[in-house]
Amino acid sequence: MSGRNRVAAALFALFLGGLGIHKFYLGQVTQGVIYLLFCWTFIPAIIAFIEGIVYLTMTDEAFAAKYH
Repeated sequence: MSGRNRVAAALFALFLGGLGIHKFYLGQVTQGVIYLLFCWTFIPAIIAFIEGIVYLTMTDEAFAAKYH
């Protein structure tokens, strides 16, 4: 199986999400750059924390359908 791992994306979002690392990992480069540009406001960190929780609560099938 090639593709992205849901747990890895969630961990990136929870711990490095303020820099948009999870967005780069998921192939959403434009959003990753936006997170990186606004990281000094801490707003991306808050959003990424919420996204990390969402990734953890998604089923593997739902994650694969959305990000593969």
